[in-house]
Amino acid sequence: MEYVEVLAPTVVVALIFWFVVRSLFRVDRNERRAEAEADARAAGTHGAAPGSPARPADPDIPGDDAGR
Repeated sequence: MEYVEVLAPTVVVALIFWFVVRSLFRVDRNERRAEAEADARAAGTHGAAPGSPARPADPDIPGDDAGR
């Protein structure tokens, strides 16, 4: 029984840490998804493939590599 008393605080802290990290990853994933949807709506390309450029590159603007 003494092993349980010794290990219980470590297990509890590890579980709390795991839940916190898990929720941070979920929040980040949901935020990225919402930002991608907002970008797609703003670009008028709702349903476009992820990672596709929001606008084509403008050849008249030097250094504009959007879409490349």
